Amino acid sequence: MEEELKLVCDGLRKDIKDIGDAAKALMEHTDFKGEQAYPNQHAEMKANIILTYRHLEDARMRVGKILQAAGDGVSILDK
Repeated sequence: MEEELKLVCDGLRKDIKDIGDAAKALMEHTDFKGEQAYPNQHAEMKANIILTYRHLEDARMRVGKILQAAGDGVSILDK
């Protein structure tokens, strides 16, 4: 595997993790301490934060799969 591909993928995985952490931190935003404009507004917002985080984690894993396929094709869990 070319080292450049590994560096690009590692950098991308780090960036995705940072964005995921920032999205997850929205759970503690001060808006959740205020009034809701309609019933369950905060629950809906938090559900979408969780979905955002999960999708980012999936994207991060998929970039890891690029590295796996570029290498020996064996998952780190199987080694």
